[in-house]
Amino acid sequence: MQRKAEVERNTLETRIKVELDLDGNGRSAFDTGLPFLEHMLDQVARHGLIDLQVTAQGDLHIDGHHTVEDIGIALGQTVAKAVGDKKGIRRYGHAYVPLDEALSRVVIDFSGRPGMTFNVTFPGARIGTFDTELFHEFFQGFVNHAGITLHADCLRGNNSHHIAETLFKAFGRALRAALEPDLRMAGELPSTKGAL
Repeated sequence: MQRKAEVERNTLETRIKVELDLDGNGRSAFDTGLPFLEHMLDQVARHGLIDLQVTAQGDLHIDGHHTVEDIGIALGQTVAKAVGDKKGIRRYGHAYVPLDEALSRVVIDFSGRPGMTFNVTFPGARIGTFDTELFHEFFQGFVNHAGITLHADCLRGNNSHHIAETLFKAFGRALRAALEPDLRMAGELPSTKGAL
């Protein structure tokens, strides 16, 4: 079964298009007007082995808030569409990723219930021109529309770039683990409730 999907999200503030293949090779292409976010999304694609394309036109003349949040929403919708009924997946995934002094942990459950605990503090308000507060908005948008539970924790770090990079790499690796087919659960829903 091919786990590919495409979603377009058009509002008065943004126009977003996301295409992905959950069983890809980590190839990516971006055109969002947000180079640091593109750098982070590339980490998700490469470490999650997801082929990912994101194009976005947003009201960046105001700030990046709407565009970043809507990219998170559209990416969450696309992942939910691609994963389908969730039969045969591992469901849970986690990863720890270090980068020099920084260490982050991300834990994911494809539970069908949106929930996020985000314990990540950035020493700087900006990385280049990117507002670090917007990482929370990205992940909240993703969680709400992918229907997952996500725990993200920066365990240590004093460089905002390193913290962000460990966070997104861990997110990609946790996604990959949660979405991997479980051969022992082939065709089965990974839940005692019979529904996710």
